Amino acid sequence: MTQDPFVAHRSLLFTVAYEMLGSAADAEDVVQESWLRWADVDRSLVRDPRSYLIRIVTRQALNRLRTLSRRREEYVGEWLPEPLLTSPDVAEDVELAESVSLAMLTVLETLGPTERAVFVLREVFEMPYGEIAEVVGKPAATVRQVARRAREHVAARRPRVRVSRSEQQAVVERFLSALRTGQLQELMEVMAPDVVLVTDGGGVVAAALAPIHGVDLVAPILARAHRLVAAFDTTPVWLNGESAGRIEIDGEPSAISFVVEDGRVTRIHVVRYPRKLTQLDEPTELVR
Repeated sequence: MTQDPFVAHRSLLFTVAYEMLGSAADAEDVVQESWLRWADVDRSLVRDPRSYLIRIVTRQALNRLRTLSRRREEYVGEWLPEPLLTSPDVAEDVELAESVSLAMLTVLETLGPTERAVFVLREVFEMPYGEIAEVVGKPAATVRQVARRAREHVAARRPRVRVSRSEQQAVVERFLSALRTGQLQELMEVMAPDVVLVTDGGGVVAAALAPIHGVDLVAPILARAHRLVAAFDTTPVWLNGESAGRIEIDGEPSAISFVVEDGRVTRIHVVRYPRKLTQLDEPTELVR
């Protein structure tokens, strides 16, 4: 029996939904909703199942994103994307790894729903403008303009320098070692002077409600962390296609990811909200 195209492309469809939403749970819901729609389609009329399925998933993700946008306005503190444990293989596709990184997903949050859909479909999945126009319900010429604005918006906010996989890994491991032992001087040396710390506790666990700026403030906070709890440990892991860390605080996990530029950490994202930490035990397959 020939495998159903939906099953064959399921990981791809999840990746599209996740890049649109920044949430694994919402992406899974969108994939399930898309399966129900696909089940009612006359397959004999579908010439390109991959593109057809991406269109279904994107439309469902757009509907979900508009609902979530209103909900996130009421979110307590900073909202960060849901981290995914991935295998090192994801990093081999440099463009995919960058597009699913927590730093990039955070930037995508600053786009409107239509801009985000156009950017993801064009820049990540290389769909033709005509097909994107069908998805978002706008003329192809308008979609081209939206794509240009979205590219400029993202380019102005993404990390200035793309570092190699080995450099990212070396800096992250140095940082996690210093964090685990509370070495203030080492932490200060591995962070840039204008480093920014963003934490997401979802209003449920302790977290800063606004970003903390500057190494003089960030370093002492992090250096004290291991002394404030009975058990504190850090482990290097691969999150969203890049070297990152898992922190255990009294047996409860947190995820920490980094933007690295010129050999130093310039931005730190810490996710502590338990509902966003359900994907840290088994690697998620991300493809394009």
